[in-house]
Amino acid sequence: MNPFNFPRIFSIIQMKPTLLNSNPSSISSFLYKRLILSVIFTRPMSKKSTSIPKKQQRIKDYGFDNYMEVEKKIRKVLKFQDLILTQPHQCIPVSRLDFLARRIGFKRDESGNFVLKLPKIFEIYEHPVQRILYLRFTRNALLQIDQEKHAIDAQLLDAVTRIRKLLMLSNTGRVYVEHIRIARRDLGLPEDFEYSVLLKYPQYFKLFDAKDSMSKYIEIVEKDPKLTVCAVDKIREIEYRKKGMDEEDMRFSFVVNFPPGFRIDKYYKIAMWKWQRLPYWSPYEDVSGHDMRSLEAQNRMEKRAVAIIHELLSLTVEKKITLERIANFRGTMDLPKKLKDFLLQHQGIFYISTRGNEGKLHTVFLREAYKKGELIEPNDVYLARRKLAELVMVSPRMTSQGRDLVSYTRPWEDIGVNHKCKGNDGGSFRVDGEIRKKADDTDDNDSDDGNDVISQGKDATLKSG
Repeated sequence: MNPFNFPRIFSIIQMKPTLLNSNPSSISSFLYKRLILSVIFTRPMSKKSTSIPKKQQRIKDYGFDNYMEVEKKIRKVLKFQDLILTQPHQCIPVSRLDFLARRIGFKRDESGNFVLKLPKIFEIYEHPVQRILYLRFTRNALLQIDQEKHAIDAQLLDAVTRIRKLLMLSNTGRVYVEHIRIARRDLGLPEDFEYSVLLKYPQYFKLFDAKDSMSKYIEIVEKDPKLTVCAVDKIREIEYRKKGMDEEDMRFSFVVNFPPGFRIDKYYKIAMWKWQRLPYWSPYEDVSGHDMRSLEAQNRMEKRAVAIIHELLSLTVEKKITLERIANFRGTMDLPKKLKDFLLQHQGIFYISTRGNEGKLHTVFLREAYKKGELIEPNDVYLARRKLAELVMVSPRMTSQGRDLVSYTRPWEDIGVNHKCKGNDGGSFRVDGEIRKKADDTDDNDSDDGNDVISQGKDATLKSG
């Protein structure tokens, strides 16, 4: 029920100028006095609106911001992963570290300081023959990288379902391949998803090639009605059975958890009460045949946009994605133009963190999926990434630097078959405690030519004598 009788108060205020200018003889004296007293002592209506404000200030939530502080370091580690693991011997000389790191976005002398701060991720060793310092990943870091790859491969069928639902969210059933490639880590897709997912399942996807790689797109073959159930619908069912709330209140509502320090007055409570009961069209429903000229239709479309972003975040592995990647789907999913201001209207559902890339990067979290900075329902990919994050958070003070600097005596065979740093033509650093000598010596070329991140020369080739 409406807690305030707004129509009655408004009608009395409208009667005020008419009553003051009217003739008392035309109506009863008693009724006239009663109406005058009611008008005089009626409080004027407040100018505050009972709708959700369009512009709101972002309230910080340090639980998510601390999560992003670790994520910033992990993103830099991923840059080194692409740089080191693509080398012929999965290691690079320290003398060329600063030059190669500047190609992947690091500033001058920044890469060396970053490597020394992560002793559990990187190790510097000396070549036993050349006496040159090289950089490589530690054994634990390589194990966690492999574990994440295995977890992604194990849930490949779930990744196929996520892409199918993503295409069904689009109005045309089409999405550019480049947009999926940019968000492949968020969606838990392998690096070669175009071949291992899109081309492997032609019964689900149609791949349309183009001369320009940016114009390639995929289209869903057929929409499956079983996949049209949104994640928020499942949450409503759980909340309804757990709390036993009114069905009318739960039918179109969202789980709302405001950040600490968010001020809620009575007008905002009324606005949220009205918004939670507002009906809206499903994100998977075709709305092209509806008339959008009315105010009610526009309000429904705004709430539908909230449901689309909610569903998009639910499709990600860590229930988070950058705002810039959401903007790539803005045209095909009928999302508002000013996404940041739109999401700030619903800070109880989403959280925008500005940590990362000097405040230029905005990461959107689904608040209901996290508790105390951790995912409530973790998956194998998330757990593998968090184990890598635990290695990132180890301080250099907790690790003996001296032991890492002389780790060149440890054989590479201890790391694993896939990560041996062998010499050319069958040579290796150490096998069974013996240094195997090569028949022919090779030269170490330090060519700086080429525009790729990985040098095309043989600068990383290790000589052994």
